[in-house]
Amino acid sequence: MSRRNLLPLFVILASAPCALSARELPAAKPESVGMSTERLARIDSLVQRYVTGGQIVGAVTLVIRDGKVVQQGTYGNLDPNAQTPMRADAMFRLASESKPITAVAILSLVDEGLVRLSDPVSRFIPEFRGARVAVSRTGVPAFVPLPPGATLTGPRPEADYMPATREITVRDLLTHTSGLGSGGLGSLHSGDIQRQPADRLADFIPKQAKAALDFQPGTRWSYSVAAGFETLGRIVEIASGKPFDVFLKERLFAPLDMRDTDFTVPAGKSSRLPSMYRRTPDGKWEPSQPPPTFLSNVYFSGATGLISTARDYARFEQMLLNGGQLDGVRILSPRTVELMRANHVADLFHGMRGNEDGMGFGLGVAITLDETRAVWRRSAGSAGWYGAFGTMAWHDPREGIVAVLATQQSSAALQNDFGNAVMQAITASRPAK
Repeated sequence: MSRRNLLPLFVILASAPCALSARELPAAKPESVGMSTERLARIDSLVQRYVTGGQIVGAVTLVIRDGKVVQQGTYGNLDPNAQTPMRADAMFRLASESKPITAVAILSLVDEGLVRLSDPVSRFIPEFRGARVAVSRTGVPAFVPLPPGATLTGPRPEADYMPATREITVRDLLTHTSGLGSGGLGSLHSGDIQRQPADRLADFIPKQAKAALDFQPGTRWSYSVAAGFETLGRIVEIASGKPFDVFLKERLFAPLDMRDTDFTVPAGKSSRLPSMYRRTPDGKWEPSQPPPTFLSNVYFSGATGLISTARDYARFEQMLLNGGQLDGVRILSPRTVELMRANHVADLFHGMRGNEDGMGFGLGVAITLDETRAVWRRSAGSAGWYGAFGTMAWHDPREGIVAVLATQQSSAALQNDFGNAVMQAITASRPAK
């Protein structure tokens, strides 16, 4: 860990004022916003333990309170074998942390009146009409989702098909209640629907529309790794008349000065992209290949395909914390942000790790309902999500907190411990509203 991680960030920035542009969030002494410099230093020791212990190769952390940066750290390496040190502007593959960005894209079109949450998906993509639901021929079990990334072992269960009781809606896609590509029986029997290398969203999503659903729309919460939010990306294209990547650049990334967020990494920035590694049984780091989504420059997956920096994603979260605006630029209305972080699924949300009691699900984000039960240590009303490669971000409206953890090795324990380290550093809490 570099020496600068052990110093208060405001001292570092005071000694290098030229490092900040007009679009950077200002830094502040933690004590000036009700946080402790000493207690924030626990983030350094925490993340470094995970690096030293071999659970992760490297990481970047960023904590903001009241719009002021109070902690930023770099740990470990971009490449463990080359011993290339981690850098603050490292560009991380977001995987499923792409989804909140896609949700905001859709919600901006809701604000504009071009999309309604209640719209059937077939309004934009007619191939979604007449959906069928796969049901077990034996009736037992009715629905057993495979974990994300898992593959079926043994024979594929036999299935019958029945008509969907209603069409899936935009809201269903945003809340993972559509049954589309959720890892259940319908997904198992739709494996022949495969994206080709040259496919764009316009080519593949109409094919995906023919997949059998895993359950009746709106009756369950089950995570749609790719299909749901990639369909939302295609809806953005149809409703706006612009390619999805262009829409994001014009409507989100440029206005928010998210200058290092995109689906591809330009050659001049490739040295900032951490290598993908996995741990071998003998304790060595072995290179691994990212999924095909990150290798395509024509298929823009709003479910898993974006690449960003901790700095850029913090600006995105700060915009949401501010009620939809940042630096005088409004992306969403305050009421729409409130709608985004409201619970839309009643008691259906059970999480993906079996430990997310006290949580609900909004529009593209998990939300804290009961902080006494939730494993993620955040205030009620907080919202955020995480990615399969280890990235995680959230905003806490009650405490005015934005927190980002960026790494490329998944560790649920680190994500939970990081949240605890952030919240324990608050010394002047605000009363609950």
